[in-house]
Amino acid sequence: MYKFRLFLLLGLLVAFTACKKEDSETVTPALEAVTFSNLAAPGDVIDRTTGQVTQANPFIYFSFEKGTTVNESENWDIGFKGTTLIFNSGVSGNGQGGAIIKTGTFDELTEAPASTEFRQDTASELAVPTGSDNGWYNYAGAPTHLITPLAGKIIMVKTFDGKYAKVEILSYYKDAPAQPNAFTDQSATYTFRYMYQADGSTTLK
Repeated sequence: MYKFRLFLLLGLLVAFTACKKEDSETVTPALEAVTFSNLAAPGDVIDRTTGQVTQANPFIYFSFEKGTTVNESENWDIGFKGTTLIFNSGVSGNGQGGAIIKTGTFDELTEAPASTEFRQDTASELAVPTGSDNGWYNYAGAPTHLITPLAGKIIMVKTFDGKYAKVEILSYYKDAPAQPNAFTDQSATYTFRYMYQADGSTTLK
C-alpha cells in the first residue's frame, strides 16, 4: 500500500512538472496584419483661380483598437483628409498619440521606436509632414498627376492611449488599382494595412 501511494505521488509530481514546462514554453501568437480598403477622405475643394476654399471637408478618423472609422468625439488614432494625416496628439487632439516615419518594409519593422522618437502634430508642422516626398507620398505632377505611396516608408504610430501600431499606405485610389489613373479613379480613397499591439508593448510582429 505504501509503495502504491509512493508511485502515485511520483506520477502526479512528474505530470505537474510536465504541465509547468509546457506552460513556460507557450509561444505568444503573432499579431495579424489587417488591410482596410476604400476609406474615403476627400480634401477641401479649392477654386484654382482664386486659391480659396469653396467646400471644407472634415477629417475622417480611424481607431486601430476598433478596426474602423469613428467619430471625432470618440477615441481615434489617425485622421485622413486628402493627402494629410493627423494623429491624436498636440494641436490635433487630446490623446497621447504621435507618429514617425521609418524606412524599411512592413515585415522588417517589428519593434516600435522609443517613445521619445515619436513626433506630435504642432501648429507649424505635422508629425507626418505634408507635401510630395516629405512624408508618405510622391506627387508626379503633369501629365499624370498621380499620388503614389513612397516605397519603404512605414508610419509608426503611438495611439491615443499610448499603445503602438504600424501603417503602410498601399493606395490613394478607390479599389487600389494596379495602374491608377488620376483622372478616372476616385482619389483620396485609402487602402492601407496596419498591425496593432493591444497589450501596450512595442512588439509589432
